[in-house]
Amino acid sequence: MGATSEGPWQPPTVVEAGLYTAGMNGDWPAFFDVLAGTDLFFPMSREVVDAVPGGFRFAPFRDPQVEGLCVAVFTRGMLPPPSGGQVFERGNLGPLAKAWPRTVHWLAVNPGTPVETFVPAEPRQWKRHAKRAKPEARLKTLWTGPRDDAMAHGMACGALLLVNNGTLWNQLGWQSGGYSETRELLKTWWGITGREGWLEAQEGLLRGELSPPAWEFCLRVRHVLIEEFGTAPGAVQWRETAERVLLARTAEVVDKTGRPPQFDLDADITLAQDLIGRILRYEARFRADGLLAADASVRSVLAWDYGRASFMARDGLGARYCDTHEAETALLRAGAAARRIYRSWPDFAAGYILGRCLHFDDETFGDWYREMLEVHRILSTEPESPWLTVPWEIKEG
Repeated sequence: MGATSEGPWQPPTVVEAGLYTAGMNGDWPAFFDVLAGTDLFFPMSREVVDAVPGGFRFAPFRDPQVEGLCVAVFTRGMLPPPSGGQVFERGNLGPLAKAWPRTVHWLAVNPGTPVETFVPAEPRQWKRHAKRAKPEARLKTLWTGPRDDAMAHGMACGALLLVNNGTLWNQLGWQSGGYSETRELLKTWWGITGREGWLEAQEGLLRGELSPPAWEFCLRVRHVLIEEFGTAPGAVQWRETAERVLLARTAEVVDKTGRPPQFDLDADITLAQDLIGRILRYEARFRADGLLAADASVRSVLAWDYGRASFMARDGLGARYCDTHEAETALLRAGAAARRIYRSWPDFAAGYILGRCLHFDDETFGDWYREMLEVHRILSTEPESPWLTVPWEIKEG
């Protein structure tokens, strides 16, 4: 442990700072308390993992600093961006202690880094630390990562989801789990099993095309009324205007084609009118819970696509469906798209949460809503929140 050739070592997160301080002081109980309360990542060969999906094998190695075999683990802040033939699988100290191979005598924590630490293998003690481990703070910042530029802005567009998952909001890769876990999540939630599927989903999100168009249609109708009259319309005026627009659009189709529309106009009108009611009820709850100001309304739900695009960029990199340049480009595009529509982080957040609730919650105000309410509180109040440190207006180029 110590300084680098370029000066004093800067810990990337609070975890590495805690490990460094405990190690320098020889406070090994404190060292393992920190280690037990955080995710650990095991380096593995991508070729091996791809050949045996779902399997996990230790990769013992020898180091001249100690006698005997070692097993390496890395904390999240010390992980390099995904590249090459090495991948990382996620675990933690408790399961590690249970599966520890008897022939291995050393645990190498962050080997090859300025904060590497070799500790004797004592799985029984590790289990005790794991049992009393305290949960980490949900808002996690990579102190050495992007903090206030366009890249940070694009990363912060995914903060609601990242903080909800308890992972670093501004890390380029590995923001969910390890390599296999990331691939499995993409398959389960998105049906993505390769690069082509990732590209299609990523582009759809960046274009704002993966949310139902009826949501954005209704909100745009209201936005036009607000711009015309200076105030938000009532429910009746909003519904009547939406119906007139749908009728006018249908008439245009009939005039151009000379044929009846190939869609159910009455169903579309009913859908829009019901949707307007849902939006108004959600907004009333948002105001009561502090997600919206008393005189504010949701501008657009495209934030839900852009926020997921921010997350998808990093999952694509972690799953090796894209490279670093592609992930960075997607993050910059997500931030730029959000800035074109929204005016602030609270404005963006309201759109994201409404989109999420319209998709998942069905007006139950259950976990899908309560999770966002808590994360919104965290991002609105904690000093390291990107909503308080990353300016909304970013100079591009």
